[in-house]
Amino acid sequence: MTTAFPDLTADPHAAYAHLRAAGPVHRVTGPDGLPVWIVTRYDDVRRLLADPRLSLDKTHRLPGNYRGFSLPPALDANLLNMDPPDHTRIRRLVSKAFTPGRVERLRPGVQALADRLLDDLADRGRADLVADYAAPLPITVICDLLGVPHDSRPDFRAWTDALVAPDPDDPGAAGQAVAAMLAYFPRLVSDKRRRPGDDLLTDLIDVRDDGDRLTEDELTSLAFLILFAGYENTVQLIGTAVLALLDHPEQRDALVADPGRIDDAVEEFARYDGPALLAIRRFPVEDLTIGGVTVPAGETVMLSPASANRDPDRFPDPDRLDLDRRDSAHLALGHGIHYCVGAPLARLETGIAVGTLLRRFPALELDVPRDRLRWRPSIRARGLVSLPVRL
Repeated sequence: MTTAFPDLTADPHAAYAHLRAAGPVHRVTGPDGLPVWIVTRYDDVRRLLADPRLSLDKTHRLPGNYRGFSLPPALDANLLNMDPPDHTRIRRLVSKAFTPGRVERLRPGVQALADRLLDDLADRGRADLVADYAAPLPITVICDLLGVPHDSRPDFRAWTDALVAPDPDDPGAAGQAVAAMLAYFPRLVSDKRRRPGDDLLTDLIDVRDDGDRLTEDELTSLAFLILFAGYENTVQLIGTAVLALLDHPEQRDALVADPGRIDDAVEEFARYDGPALLAIRRFPVEDLTIGGVTVPAGETVMLSPASANRDPDRFPDPDRLDLDRRDSAHLALGHGIHYCVGAPLARLETGIAVGTLLRRFPALELDVPRDRLRWRPSIRARGLVSLPVRL
């Protein structure tokens, strides 16, 4: 039986609690009117994130099932659409450039940027933490990392926003953003070939492994993925982390009193209200049994990290933010071979952003009633449109 797609905008956790209680997997009508299976329980989601029988390659999709957003080949040849051996090859090449050491070297710059952004807010008394802080911080960091010129950065943010949460009043905006990126990224790669810099994109152009290297489509697709995922996930995680602390003032006060707990706190922020409502669609390469339900080969499956992270069979009192929680085996950043390659950067940025904000403004408060906060209209990404606060 196929049911309506759950409302995941204002209160996805209530919707997922209902689905988990009703069963482990549900066939629903996707946003495009085509069927999709949603998997909600922790053990199933974790196992299936690493199950090679669930393919990310769209050639395994049967017609008549949910497609998801389509990109042109020059932006689509990325890790989120590949299985081994192609995924293994490209991830190995990317990992040579995207190392923990490179991420750690970004720490002083990220800290200086957070300080500068908050300096600009200090005398205002009020701010929208999404527009004024959570968004400009990761877009600046990721553009610095890729070596994007400063005059292109406002466009990058607008393009990414148009894809993360398409405006229902402007149905052509997402397509226009894709076309703009499709024109821009090859030019950026070409510029880096002529004028190499100390940046990740130059490293990706130069990286080799036994003579292997990235193709042009792979380079532009990876640049697109790093920008898109690096911005989208982090801006949303910073926003929901701050809101979670405002909703749990005793936890905020504990973190203010002991800022050294920030790394553990980031893990709990990601579990409690992470950015991934649904992982990218997958396609069974054979009939697959999930919780006693048979999902036919070629149909579309979407796994929910957000639901898994609130599963009471895995996390005690899951709807409570608990910075003392010692079990941090959340799935907000994935699991298995598709674990987020940028996870160290997302953790670094979120820890610095939230920790610095609390140090500077420990008495931070919401500046609007809680029920007036607006959420991005997205089935995949959990994020606030704005977060008005009094500093």
